[in-house]
Amino acid sequence: MSDFRTSQNEAHPNKTNTLMLGIILLLIFFVSLQIWFLFGALNNALQDNIYFAITTFVGSLLLAVASFLILRYLPDPLKQTSKKKNK
Repeated sequence: MSDFRTSQNEAHPNKTNTLMLGIILLLIFFVSLQIWFLFGALNNALQDNIYFAITTFVGSLLLAVASFLILRYLPDPLKQTSKKKNK
């Protein structure tokens, strides 16, 4: 039985590209949410609303952890077959 990484490395390049595009778009979405959280936390911290700032900090921390976990699913680079091996 093969594991996820072996199956992913043997997948068709179009499937690999689709997976990479989805992961990159998800990471861009997570970073955008984190920037929005940062903006909200800074505005509320300046208005002495520390509870909202703590809540957004925890949410941003969870998004950062999720981002690092999603990076695990990025496919390995495609290996180019060498012309020397074919001869």
